[in-house]
Amino acid sequence: MTVHLEVSEGVGTLRLDRPPMNALDISTQDRIRELAEEATRREDVRAVVLWGGEKVFAAGADIKEMRDMDHAAMVARSRGLQDSFTAVARIPKPVVAAVTGYALGGGCELALCADFRIAADNAKLGQPEILLGLIPGAGGTQRLARLVGPSKAKDLIFTGRQVKADEALALGLVDRVVPAAEVYERALEWATRLAAGPALALRAAKEAVDTGLETDIDTGLAIERNWFAGLFATEDREIGMRSFVEDGPGKAKFVRPSAG
Repeated sequence: MTVHLEVSEGVGTLRLDRPPMNALDISTQDRIRELAEEATRREDVRAVVLWGGEKVFAAGADIKEMRDMDHAAMVARSRGLQDSFTAVARIPKPVVAAVTGYALGGGCELALCADFRIAADNAKLGQPEILLGLIPGAGGTQRLARLVGPSKAKDLIFTGRQVKADEALALGLVDRVVPAAEVYERALEWATRLAAGPALALRAAKEAVDTGLETDIDTGLAIERNWFAGLFATEDREIGMRSFVEDGPGKAKFVRPSAG
């Protein structure tokens, strides 16, 4: 298999494993969707790390495979391509991308599906599809613009240029830059900390932010209001408030569902 889901202590590592460059061919895309849906279902997965290994995150689509596809073939495939990445974006749990080496084209688009991106100091990110006479097709025109703003997104998409980690940080394309040897460890720390948090509240927070960005402010506030009130029916809310009153902030031990 070209993608694996490894679970330990509440964290699922979605590991790309198609050397040497983790090219995202159709079978890999479908496997990403399958495992993203599994991570969504599994109660023992409370946070997710996207990881391509020590050398490269993902250098993009499999161009040799794409070269043999005509218009009709890509019309039939393009929805499946987007659905694979959307399955990652819709994991209702915290997701962090640990980016080493190249994250280009589909690799960059996969990283964009995470809630947080930690990059190695040797990372290079970009959307080079324009150099092939194409545009990003796995969500890049939409998620990148929402993340860094339309003008910065257009610069990257129009030119197809690659940006190093420091510029990616300045653009807001990644959230933290660390030494290459520490990327996975830092991502795992982030995910492990959140895996110990209140699962339903984290899901509510993620959905409120993500859905709110796609709608008007009044609808977004209604989504927030409904989730906020609904969380008062949860055991985690009772635990959190009781712990705050009795022991002070930040000491609550939230419910940990059994492995499913």
